[in-house]
Amino acid sequence: MADITPAELRQRQQAGETPTLIDVRETWEHEEGRIPGAQNIPLGTLPDKLDDLDEWKNQEVIVHCKGGGRSASAKAFLTQQGFTNVRNLLGGYQAYSAEGK
Repeated sequence: MADITPAELRQRQQAGETPTLIDVRETWEHEEGRIPGAQNIPLGTLPDKLDDLDEWKNQEVIVHCKGGGRSASAKAFLTQQGFTNVRNLLGGYQAYSAEGK
């Protein structure tokens, strides 16, 4: 699945959509600033949380981190685990925050 831009995500949120968002940054990073509706699951804990995410295997899941590197790894991991519609937020939280200014 193609990745998603911050502008596209914001447009969807402003239209009332609530896509499934996973923030793979560390908890302290998530606490400093977050995208509304994002669930924090740090990348290192993602393998332990797979059972909790099973209901989303065939739904769109958008992953993000600070700049896009960790979430690219999360996307690859989730895809390997059978998730069929994982998208990475291009530029991560930094780009999303800058888009809103």
